[in-house]
Amino acid sequence: MTVEWGWFPDHADELTRLTLDHLATAVPAVLLGLLIALPLAVLAHRVRPLRGFLLGASNILYTIPSLAFFVLLLPVTGLTRTTAIVGLTAYTLVVLVRNTVEGLDAVPVKAREASKAMGTRPLRTLLTVELPLALPVIMAGVRVATVMSISLVSVASYIGYGGLGQLFTDGFQRNFPTPVVAGVLLTLLLALVADALLVTLQWLCTPWRRGRTSRTSALKLWKRA
Repeated sequence: MTVEWGWFPDHADELTRLTLDHLATAVPAVLLGLLIALPLAVLAHRVRPLRGFLLGASNILYTIPSLAFFVLLLPVTGLTRTTAIVGLTAYTLVVLVRNTVEGLDAVPVKAREASKAMGTRPLRTLLTVELPLALPVIMAGVRVATVMSISLVSVASYIGYGGLGQLFTDGFQRNFPTPVVAGVLLTLLLALVADALLVTLQWLCTPWRRGRTSRTSALKLWKRA
């Protein structure tokens, strides 16, 4: 397999356009998935009989092959970007709902009781105590869902909104490996950059964990000394 590296600068504009198109499908899917997953996870956490049903429903969605899912959506949403976004959003739910439920479950009971003792209403307790404490677990799910969406966008090339996936189709059809390599490298780069940005966002949003980590590291150094 011979890769023509000179092809990359010659098609820089096309690669940029496809990369932006890729992001225009992946990012809304993750954001919509998070908006849907949060209330569902809170409901599953608070109403235990619904937990199995909601988690099971999200798992069932994930078992549907992505290409078949897009085909099933075509009569409703047509050959539009909406079809790709809806399909990817459904796939993110299996990760986001489960991680959010697990994050809420991990919140210490004492934290909830202290908030209740101070007369804080349940909604405010959720927003100011439970969700912030559950944020590391939730963000872990967001990271997985983001990488998963970026990789699955390529499948949407079947309906014309596959972003970098169009390079795979073009390369296979012409038996020309260079576009395929370009698509793989750019998809991998997008996933790595997105994951790094989310790690940074989590670090900024959880200052209390930074302080705890610093104290833990200092204690370890003191013990070694």
